[in-house]
Amino acid sequence: MTSDRAESGLGSLRSFTVAEGILLLVLGVLALLFPVIASAWVTVVVALAFLVGGIVGWVNGLNRSRRLSRWHCFWRLVVSTLFVVTGGWIIQQFSAGLVPAATQVAALAFAIGIVFLVEGVVATIVSLSHREMAGWGWGLANGIVTLILGLLIITMKAGGLLTVLGILVGISFLFSGVDLLVFSAAFHEPER
Repeated sequence: MTSDRAESGLGSLRSFTVAEGILLLVLGVLALLFPVIASAWVTVVVALAFLVGGIVGWVNGLNRSRRLSRWHCFWRLVVSTLFVVTGGWIIQQFSAGLVPAATQVAALAFAIGIVFLVEGVVATIVSLSHREMAGWGWGLANGIVTLILGLLIITMKAGGLLTVLGILVGISFLFSGVDLLVFSAAFHEPER
């Protein structure tokens, strides 16, 4: 009876993994077909994360205020307030109409481009300073590709920036979906 339960558990785990993989593939394809809509959704999710993070930060900061120094508590509350204000402002821009919403999507995409640019420079420098280690070339390749992506993103016109987030999410979802399907097939093979 225990082996039947284990096989049933593995079967349901495999089914769940396959379903998750298929869902991510479908979402990835939709994000690539409709990158502007996907970019808008990503921006709204970021705004909601800022709001929730800011509120949780406020509650946590006030709960810990007696154990923290006044300056530490003050700065934690300042950061939490910035999160709440930024999240609320992004949401407000989406409710104000198409142009303000598009501006928020483009601004977030541009910020990601800057992050990629800095990350690419850092990864390149780190890999070049560790040439004696095996695999340093992969770090260099990662740094160069990330740097190029950053440059591409920050040099895009506004219309292109509206698609960046959706394309990145679509590619990520596609790779995650394929990974889950391959993992499910390899890991959950039925025993003979």
